[in-house]
Amino acid sequence: MNSYSQERFDVLVVGAGPAGIAAAVCAAESGARVGIVDDNFAPGGQIWRGELATHSDSTESSRWYGRLKNVEIKALHGNRVFHQPEPGVLLAESVAGLSELKYRNLVLATGARERFLPFPGWTLPNVMGAGGLQALVKSGLPIRGKRVVVAGTGPLLLAVASYLRKHGAEIPLICEQAPWSKLVRFGLALTRFPQKIGQGLRLRQDISGIPFSAGSWPVAANGKNALQEVTISRAGKQQTIHCDYLACGFHLVPNSELPALLGCKTCNGSVQVNELQETTVEGIFCAGEPTGIGGVELALVEGQIAGLSAAKRNSEAQVLFSRREKYRRFARMMDETFCLRPELKKLASADTLVCRCEDVSYARLQEHCSWRGAKLHTRCGMGSCQGRICGPATQFLFKWNPDSVRPPVFPARVESLIGPPAEQSIPVVTGGHQ
Repeated sequence: MNSYSQERFDVLVVGAGPAGIAAAVCAAESGARVGIVDDNFAPGGQIWRGELATHSDSTESSRWYGRLKNVEIKALHGNRVFHQPEPGVLLAESVAGLSELKYRNLVLATGARERFLPFPGWTLPNVMGAGGLQALVKSGLPIRGKRVVVAGTGPLLLAVASYLRKHGAEIPLICEQAPWSKLVRFGLALTRFPQKIGQGLRLRQDISGIPFSAGSWPVAANGKNALQEVTISRAGKQQTIHCDYLACGFHLVPNSELPALLGCKTCNGSVQVNELQETTVEGIFCAGEPTGIGGVELALVEGQIAGLSAAKRNSEAQVLFSRREKYRRFARMMDETFCLRPELKKLASADTLVCRCEDVSYARLQEHCSWRGAKLHTRCGMGSCQGRICGPATQFLFKWNPDSVRPPVFPARVESLIGPPAEQSIPVVTGGHQ
């Protein structure tokens, strides 16, 4: 077996995105012995991926990165938490080996992922999530000169289009499934959020000249060995656009699997928390997108409250309640504006794959009446993604909900599941510097 280590913390944070960074910093600045674990090899999560150290000092991300560097935090990057063998203990796997992480209080900031909806051709190469394509470009994928159709719903579409354009991509069209009536109401309501107006105006300037179509969505992707064109439903008519990539995402889904495994109560896929961001399990806090999709500002505030609460600084956490409520109002506006329209349930044909891992078609799933039944008879959700793609899709299509979450939360090596040999000497590490 590879290396095995055991570490102990007053506060352990799972997830190094904005919410996790804020929680870890606030807990460490309060004097707690803090660890932060994330499966990426650098902090920042999806939203700040690869950009923390390169931003100017005036940006929000760099301010938090500066605070992160100036406190004592044990960073466990490249480690993926997959199991809780007993309360107060998590197991995390890395390339190097296995870590046993013991904690007094835990902050879960596991972020979110994109929701994919099946339509003919959605499994073709170069059809990918909008945020996923952006992440690949941030990691070095050449996009200059490529034609990219951006489609789906939510503000992420504009941010992705802006980023891809700055890196040389040609954007022939942005397709937003929400109707103009909802978008106009959303724009008028932004007068209560001046900061959001500024962000929106900058994005609008960045994508100036790119055609934008509301009430539009992809109905089919076509190509021999890879994507060559996408057919769009636009103003009730179908239009075919030649392209190299389709960046497609129908909003976000909370990563609530680990909280559910730990016994935290969820509702409609989101983790339930009290005013101090504590879940229904004592000593386990949750912040950011797992509690409901709300954007980076809400994630940062929730992370601060969770970190302070986990470090027993409740009075300091309470000062942030009003700011949190302000961003929660914005989150509710987004939910109302970008809720998925019923027409999207009719995109899949009988032979369209819904579960890509196990090659389960839409027609096969129609034969069943529950997630459990479909799983038992078709293996839907039993592939390597463990239902993270097909689960939200079937929830939208059939109103199915997963019955339970079982370890390992992510695929893990057999030796990691077995654990260390009984006679192996286990080195004990207790915190450290970032």
